[in-house]
Order: sequence, then C-alpha cells, then structure tokens
Amino acid sequence: MDFEIDFALILASISFVLAVVWGPLLIRILRRYNIGKRIRIDGPRGHQTKLGTPTMGGLMIVVPVVLITLALNVYNLLGRTPVGRSILVPLGVMLAYAVIGAVDDIAGVRGMRRGEGYRARYKIVWELAVALVVALVMYLLPLQFAGEVGVPGVHRAVRLGWAWVPLAAFVIVGSANAVNLTDGLDGLAGTVVAGAFVGYGVIALLQGQGYLVQFCFTVVGACFAFLWYNAYPAQLFMGDTGSLALGATLGTVALMSGQWLLLPVVALIPVAETVSVILQVLYFKYTKRRFGQGRRLFKMSPLHHHFELLGWSETQVVQRFWLVELLAVMAGVALALW
Repeated sequence: MDFEIDFALILASISFVLAVVWGPLLIRILRRYNIGKRIRIDGPRGHQTKLGTPTMGGLMIVVPVVLITLALNVYNLLGRTPVGRSILVPLGVMLAYAVIGAVDDIAGVRGMRRGEGYRARYKIVWELAVALVVALVMYLLPLQFAGEVGVPGVHRAVRLGWAWVPLAAFVIVGSANAVNLTDGLDGLAGTVVAGAFVGYGVIALLQGQGYLVQFCFTVVGACFAFLWYNAYPAQLFMGDTGSLALGATLGTVALMSGQWLLLPVVALIPVAETVSVILQVLYFKYTKRRFGQGRRLFKMSPLHHHFELLGWSETQVVQRFWLVELLAVMAGVALALW
C-alpha cells in the first residue's frame, strides 16, 4: 500500500509538470484559432470581462492523463491483462466526453445560440449513448464491482444484476453534467474535481485497486496544473471539453470503486449546483402556472451565481465552496471506511 500511494503521488507530480509545460502552447493555439469564451448575456455583469478568454482548456488535463496512463500500462494493454482492460474504461470515457464537449465548445465560439453551443437535448443523446455503451462493457467484461454497489455500514457489496446498467449510465451522465454546471467561476471546477478525485483515490487505495489510485492522482496532478492558468483572473477556461470529460470520468471511477452511492457526498458541490438548477426550473414553472408569472427561488442558478449576486466576491465563492468540498471528501472517505 505504501508503494502504491508513493507511486501515485509521483505520477501526480509528473502529470502536473507535463500539463504546466504545455499550457502556454495550448493557450497560444486557442488564441490563434479564436477559441474564446462567449458570455451569457443574463449572467453577472462582472463576468463580461471574461469575454474572449480561451476555452477548451480541458485539453490541458485530458492530454497528459491519457499519455501518462497509456505509457504506464502499455505492458498490461499488450498482454491483455484484466488491469489493462480496466484502465481503458475511464480513459475511453474521458476521451469520448472530451470529444462531445469539444464539439459543443467549438459550436459555441462560432456564434451558435449566443455562445451556448448545441442544444442540451442533442448533447444529452450522445452522452446517454456513450454512457450506456460503457455501462454494458463494464458489466459484460466483467470489471470488479460491476453490477454491485457498496453500502456504508454493510461490509459486503450488494448485487444489482442488470438493473445496474441503467443506474451506471445515469451516474456517468449525471456526474458529467453536474461538473459542467459547476464550471462557472475561475478555479471552482478545477479545485472541486481535484478534491473529489483525491477522495476516490483514497477509497481505491483502501480497496487495493492500485491502478485506480494511480489514475486518480494522475488526474489530480493535471487538474492542479490547469488551476495554475485558471486561477483568478483566469488565462484559460476548462470549457465543456474539460468539465464533461472530468465529470463523466469521476462517475466512472466511482462505479469502478463500487462506492458510487458516496458520489453525492464526495462531489457535494457539483450535486448542490445541479439541485439548485433543478429547483430553480421547477419553482419557476410552478409559480408561472399558479400565479401567471414565474418567480425565482434563487437570485440566479447554478448556486455559485446566487452567492455572487448576494455580494460574495468570485474568490470568496470559490474558496468557501472548496472548503465545503474538502469536508465532504473527508466525510465520504469516512463513510467508505464505516
């Protein structure tokens, strides 16, 4: 176990260095092709200064993670060992959702729908299709804990059978879009996701899943490198390329650990952001039907914008949300040990 965590931390450092080194080149490429952020016209006024900041910064995370993981597991992949097959699952999810996000990011900066990219219903079809394929592959291989769920306080996995497949697809898609909604302030999504991956890295370590520990901490290192350029005021935004890829991969890692019931705890901030959007929409529709005019439950959703409009500065929101997320990660690990 000591060797596994030592090696995972070394990989995190390597991932950080690689991502930081190629960050300036990525920023120049994105500026060269005018891949700049469009700002929602109904968003907080302070965000208008972010207009034109390069987006698709998720590539800074995805590329080093894929290269390091493939290099680390080339022997296992060529030998077709169970570990080799297993590591292809989160890698495949990360790449597939990065492509979906990149297509949306490019559509957004090319003037479609005022910078909002493709309609949500089109994206969700592709997200669901990929998630269902991944869930089926995981179940049929089968991978460790596929078709099962760990329950806090119950010291054995509960078998779900085929019902696990649609549940797994929901976890992947839900996690992807939860992180996507969280990505709205400089440094917010990066810090929150890094914390969640640390949590699942520790959970995987406790369960003896060394390959998953290495993968999680490789992602953490790349996220830290991204934050080097995304810290306020951001030089680069994650975009859907990063948020969808990281969110879907986090959900996949949670499934592979068998502790996916803990995902709402470990990823408390993305879950809270998602719930705020759902409640806002439902309350608006209810009041419009009831009173003839829609009303808002929050000043604005997702939740981070609500606190901005309450008077919190952008850095205050990010730091306070990050503190809450750290506590949630510790609680999630504790529940995994329970």
